[in-house]
Formats: sequence, C-alpha cells, structure tokens
Amino acid sequence: MKFYEVLGFKKNEDFSDANGIGMMWDDNIWVMLLTHEFYQQFLRGQLVADTQAVSGSMTAFSMDSIEEVKKFAQTAKENGGDFYHVELGMSEEQMYELEVKDPDGNILSAAWMAM
Repeated sequence: MKFYEVLGFKKNEDFSDANGIGMMWDDNIWVMLLTHEFYQQFLRGQLVADTQAVSGSMTAFSMDSIEEVKKFAQTAKENGGDFYHVELGMSEEQMYELEVKDPDGNILSAAWMAM
C-alpha cells in the first residue's frame, strides 16, 4: 500500500479490509491489492502468477508531461520498485514511456503522448 501511496494513489477505506486494499488513482482508475488467498477465488482454477518470473498484465497510465513520467518512475524506484525504458522508435516529442515495476513485479506503464 505504501508503494502505491507514494506514487499518488489514495486508499479507499470503503473497499479495504483484511482481504485487500482499494487504491484509487482517480474516480475512474483503481488497483486492488489483494491477498493471494482472496485473489485465488476470482481465478476459476488458474494459479496466481509469480510476477517476479512471469507477467500477466501491464496497466498503462497517461501523464501530463515527460517530467511527470520520470518523477513517477523515480519515486517508484526510491520506494522498492524499479523502471526501464523500451525503445519504440518514436521521438520524445511524440511519446515518452517508462515501464515501472512495483515490488511484486507488476508492470505499470507510465506514458506521455503529444495529443
């Protein structure tokens, strides 16, 4: 929870208990941080992924500037996460993106695009 709080998410007490914590980016974007036991109930026979070894998803966030993308990634690194850049062959004036890993290995793609 602390990792996501320092990135700018806010805890929603109404959707938090011993099974998980609802973390809000804004009114429309949430992540749910669930215990493995509780999460397993939603998987219909699938296993909870070891996200240090395999990736199951990437969640993308649009930022207002390249500086915000860099700050988001650096804050993640300073709080137990990491980040890296994937070269997509686009100029920074068109798009800038960093892949941020949370401490569990989940990927958050922070991006700015000229629109």
